[in-house]
Amino acid sequence: MRVLLIEDEPYIAEAVQQGLQQAGIAADVAMDGHRAIELLSLNDYDVAVVDRDIPGPSGDEVVAWLHEKRLGTRVLMLTAATRLDDKISGFEVGADDYLTKPFALKEVILRLHALSRRPAVSAPPVMELRGITLNPFKRTVQRNGVGIDLSKKQFAILQILMEADGGVVSSEELLEKAWDVNADPFTAVVRVTMSSLRKRLGEPTPIETVTGVGYRLVDPEFSA
Repeated sequence: MRVLLIEDEPYIAEAVQQGLQQAGIAADVAMDGHRAIELLSLNDYDVAVVDRDIPGPSGDEVVAWLHEKRLGTRVLMLTAATRLDDKISGFEVGADDYLTKPFALKEVILRLHALSRRPAVSAPPVMELRGITLNPFKRTVQRNGVGIDLSKKQFAILQILMEADGGVVSSEELLEKAWDVNADPFTAVVRVTMSSLRKRLGEPTPIETVTGVGYRLVDPEFSA
């Protein structure tokens, strides 16, 4: 495993780097955001350990850059920001895991190994598609900058469609992912919820029905 430690406190950076190396983990250090982006551009890292409060581009900006470039590097935020709101915003910006200071080095190593086993996720933490913006952490939806209130099932269906990135999703798959095992496979609940979701999103509808196959998100301006 190869790790980039982004930390501006020299004694913390040195201690963690040495601890990781003793655990057989190759670790480079960046003391500021500019150096972090430079190293991330040059090398293939499995995980970036990110302190949010660093000089230059902040840790949050580095993580946002990572997602924009879709490099596949997982992110462990290792920071003194301990409030729940801090943790939520950290995950919103793209952290895969979050650990607060002070910390135990053994736990850092365990979390790094856990992250390295996860498949790389290229989807950004806040999804944008066809003029729709969906934030899975705040559970908010906007269309062309206007907020839209959705029910839990409407939100779940929209999120599945956005994750498909324009691909067709069948009614069976929507039922499987958005409802529990007690859902009746012969029910019209998907069709009914889809209809109500279309109404909430407004016209022109961004959801296209592919007859006999399922549903997908389209750009209404270019759809037939």
